[in-house]
Amino acid sequence: MKSTLDCNRSFTYADYLEWPEDERWELIEGQAFDMTPAPSPQHQQMLVELARQIANFLVGRACVVYVAPFDVRLPEGDEDDLRIKTVVQPDIAVICNRSKIDARGSRGAPDFVVEIISPSSASKDQITKTALYEKKGVKEYWIIRPSDNTLIIRLLGENGQYGAPITRAGRGDQEVATLPGLVVDLDAVFGVAAWMQTDG
Repeated sequence: MKSTLDCNRSFTYADYLEWPEDERWELIEGQAFDMTPAPSPQHQQMLVELARQIANFLVGRACVVYVAPFDVRLPEGDEDDLRIKTVVQPDIAVICNRSKIDARGSRGAPDFVVEIISPSSASKDQITKTALYEKKGVKEYWIIRPSDNTLIIRLLGENGQYGAPITRAGRGDQEVATLPGLVVDLDAVFGVAAWMQTDG
C-alpha cells in the first residue's frame, strides 16, 4: 500500500530515508512530492537517448552524468545531511565537481539538469523546480515537453538569476552552454516521442 504522508508537516532527509524503497518521493523545502506513477515508455526512451548523447560526450572528461533515480541533496548551508529539507531526483543531472558525489548521491547542485515533464509533473517542474534550481545555483536547466515537442532552456546569469526562457521546437541541434562542445541532436531525442505516438 502506498505511503500516506501528512502534507501539513515538514520532512527532512532523515524521514526520507525511512520511506519504502519501492516508492519514489522528492522533498522540496520540507514538502513531500509523490513521484508516482512511474514514467511512461515515451519518457524513458527520451531519457535514455539524451543521457546516451551526454554520456558519450563526457567520456574522458571530468563531468559525470546520472539519471533518475539519483538523489540530489540541496542543503541550505552546512547542516548535517539528516537535517536537509530538499532532496530531488532530476531525470538527468550532470555534475562537474566530483567532490559533491558520495554513496548517497550528490550533496550540492548539479551544473546541468534536465527534466522531462508529464501532465502530473508540469507545474512542479516548470514553476517549483525552476525557482529551486535557480536558488541553488544550477547553471543550466532544460525542460523537455513531449506533449508539444518543445524544449525550454534556462541559463543562470552572473546575477544568480535565470534569464528569460529560451523556447524552441524539439528539432535540429542544440548546444549545451555548460558543456562546451556538446551539441545535442534533438531530432533523435524528440523523434523517439514521435515514434511512440505513432506506433503506440
